[in-house]
Amino acid sequence: MSHGTLRICYGGTFDPVHNGHLAIARAARDRMRADVALLPAHDPPHKAATSADAGQRAAMLALAVDGEAGLSVDRRELARSGPSYTVDTLAELRGELGERAPIAWLIGADSLLQLDTWHDWRRLFALAHLVVVQRSGADIDADRLRAQAPRVQAEVAARWQSADALHASASGGIALLPLPGLRPESSTALRRRIAAGEPWRDWVPPAVAAYIDRHGLYRDPAAILPPNSPPPAEPRP
Repeated sequence: MSHGTLRICYGGTFDPVHNGHLAIARAARDRMRADVALLPAHDPPHKAATSADAGQRAAMLALAVDGEAGLSVDRRELARSGPSYTVDTLAELRGELGERAPIAWLIGADSLLQLDTWHDWRRLFALAHLVVVQRSGADIDADRLRAQAPRVQAEVAARWQSADALHASASGGIALLPLPGLRPESSTALRRRIAAGEPWRDWVPPAVAAYIDRHGLYRDPAAILPPNSPPPAEPRP
């Protein structure tokens, strides 16, 4: 059942999907009265190779959102060769949904600070709105943007809107989605926990935990994060 006219897209590697991802998707759905599509990336250009393959990551996502009204999995990036550029995905969606349909792309505050590193980033606003998830301790305001991301601040300064206002236009706006109680899980930490034999099953839905066990995913410590490697970057170009 649709929650409104706005369609929100939430992209990522989801390697694997965890309860923090689901908390963000549910909050976006409920607070913005929108359907949320989760899009697993095929070839994220900013990250190293994923630990689970594309089919496994999509299968875990499908298990995680099964029975969740307003949440779905969109596999279009898995069917496209080459890097999973957000601008290409949004152009494809815009062609399908038409010029007047409200579309928004969900990102984190850290990604907003690095938005000018994304492929063809200014074109994003011609195709969709941006919804920025704001965690506790990660406040985004004009001063922080001006200091850390002046090109982004110049682009978004006149685009800020309320979340409700995004329903009234097709693209071009930016709104905050404050989530002060957001769970702290990350996929990197989850993979490390599984490989180290530490408790991890309460970080994911039971069906996802069963899938990880059944397929023996994330058990090899060397495959989780190579020695001396920095954590993967947050932005998703």
